[in-house]
Amino acid sequence: MEIFIPTYSSITALDLAQIFISHVLSKNGLPISIVSDRGSLFVSSFWTQLCQQLKISRDLSTAFHPETDGQTGRVNQILEQYLWMYVSYHQDDWHTWLPLAKFSYNNAEHSSTKQSPFFTIYERNPSFGSIYISQDTPTGNLSTKFQSVQKAVKEELESAIKRFKKYADRNRAITPDFQPGDKVWLASKNMKTTRPTKKLSERWLGPFEVLKKIGSHACNLNLPQQ
Repeated sequence: MEIFIPTYSSITALDLAQIFISHVLSKNGLPISIVSDRGSLFVSSFWTQLCQQLKISRDLSTAFHPETDGQTGRVNQILEQYLWMYVSYHQDDWHTWLPLAKFSYNNAEHSSTKQSPFFTIYERNPSFGSIYISQDTPTGNLSTKFQSVQKAVKEELESAIKRFKKYADRNRAITPDFQPGDKVWLASKNMKTTRPTKKLSERWLGPFEVLKKIGSHACNLNLPQQ
């Protein structure tokens, strides 16, 4: 079962402990172990001592090898993807989408288990999706938003499976032979943006026309002036 909690980048180890107590311990009891990266909060003396006192084993990922916590990485990618789909341009409403994202993710069937996290824990899926609420009512927009996120989560889970297979096969992939006149999408990874965070910005820009081919792995594109 995934738990998505809005917070700030400036939280302290004490804040983290309070979040842990409020959202994890109080609802699920003490975990046997916690897998995390080596962020300053997770290696702080306060958090270390707290885990020791509660007899919780800490499994920290190896530096530069986040595969140790690969499951969290995949969930984060999916969460970022559908937050990107729905947040405003200024990205100041992302926290309002988290409750819907949490419900939708936990209510979606996962390929590895062939059932949803909800069903795994409660042996049933919560009822939602067959209720119709008129768009003329104040709650109509919220209902549409909820159904939209549910659909996006399902599609993103399916898309994630295809992406992971693509990455596994990338060493066998043949470089596309783009020619002048073709339309291509440009990865925005190294592009500047006016939006607050790149994680929730567009992954791809375009499509742009190929003007000239430069070698076997590069092209000159017809980009806008700004």
